[in-house]
Amino acid sequence: MNQREALSYLEQPPASGNSPKQLIVFLHGIGADKSDLFPLADELAPFLPDAHFVSYDAPFPYDLAPYGRQWFSLQDRSAESLKAGAAIASVTLKAAIESKLKELTLTFDEVAMIGFSQGGMVALYCSLRWEEGCKGVVSYSGALIDPAGLKDEIQSKPEVCLIHGEADVVVPFIAFEEAYQALQNLDVPVLAYSQQDLGHGIDPAGLQIGAAFLQHTFDIISEK
Repeated sequence: MNQREALSYLEQPPASGNSPKQLIVFLHGIGADKSDLFPLADELAPFLPDAHFVSYDAPFPYDLAPYGRQWFSLQDRSAESLKAGAAIASVTLKAAIESKLKELTLTFDEVAMIGFSQGGMVALYCSLRWEEGCKGVVSYSGALIDPAGLKDEIQSKPEVCLIHGEADVVVPFIAFEEAYQALQNLDVPVLAYSQQDLGHGIDPAGLQIGAAFLQHTFDIISEK
């Protein structure tokens, strides 16, 4: 796929019926697609009634299975390869979000990204390196790509919420600890929540944490 091609997506307008005040972007994990996290829009809408939700397909077919999508390949898991892949995905994703922001008359300061697994990695990579940044990031079972190099590349400091299961065997829990420490060292506002018995996934408690974090980030007073 040419990085300038538009990403396929699903979207849901604000539950309030008003013009959108926020754009919430879902970024799925490797091997999934745009439909994977999209049901979370219904779960989050009561907490973010003026938010427009969009869930993007990753730009590339999953190269380790006959179905699903990927933001970048994991066939080569070297630090250099992961960073190069994330950088390519970053260009494509930024163009997609810019287009949607123009359509909705919003700015990057009204964007939050919710990523799971590889989607969480992409959300963190992009939000910290884009000059425009974004308002907030919720990373479920994600990781920080190239934490050592980030200090020379960071351009923005969004509010970040890391949520990770201690029983995760896909993205080991140490990735959560390393990301938290690296972000703290760079004075990025970060909250971190570990789920003792959770594996590689999002549970109801984690969803509630993410919803509360986004309400706080956007200064929304909850009626729930």
